[in-house]
Amino acid sequence: MNLSFFDQFSSPSLLGIPLILISMTFPALLLPSMDNRWVTNRLSTLQLWLTNLITKQLMMPLNKKGHKWALILTSLMMFLLLINLLGLLPYTFTPTTQLSMNLALAFPLWLATLLTGLRNQPSASLGHLLPEGTPTPLIPALILIETISLLIRPLALGVRLTANLTAGHLLIQLISTATVTLASTMPVVSLITLLVLFLLTILEVAVAMIQAYVFVLLLSLYLQENI
Repeated sequence: MNLSFFDQFSSPSLLGIPLILISMTFPALLLPSMDNRWVTNRLSTLQLWLTNLITKQLMMPLNKKGHKWALILTSLMMFLLLINLLGLLPYTFTPTTQLSMNLALAFPLWLATLLTGLRNQPSASLGHLLPEGTPTPLIPALILIETISLLIRPLALGVRLTANLTAGHLLIQLISTATVTLASTMPVVSLITLLVLFLLTILEVAVAMIQAYVFVLLLSLYLQENI
């Protein structure tokens, strides 16, 4: 059976049942369960330190009204971070390479930030559609442009995450295939491509973490505009 490079992005299934939900819940099993003791082990301490650091970074641009979103944003950050990193392991499936899943995460949260602004301060939220001091002839065009830019925000969030992870996985597979193919004919070139593959893997680990952070950070900035 011939496999294409894009088969790694197809959702796994067993007996016709998609397994993407199981792959989405698997990262939660890796987190250590909390205990009622103050000090448990190094893994729990590292988890608490990382959670505190992420929460502090995400809540820094927000005022006190936005701090009630800390649990949602921090949980989303940890979820995306673990899924992206686990997807770099061999013979694994990365759910965040599916545009449908990323849009399912981006659209409800973006809509929640928008409805929050329309409920609490409708005048200020609608005021973002028209910059102050706009000449009268440009008002209809600017309102249309700002409305379109507002509506494509969730699409941009989902496409950015999908495109970056998909491109990284394709590059890793292409270079690893070249490394194996050249091993018997040109060993020196194969060693060079192996070094490139190692460096690219390190880069993809950084991309996986950065993209999870950018996704949640942009949501927090959208929230800041509406509170």
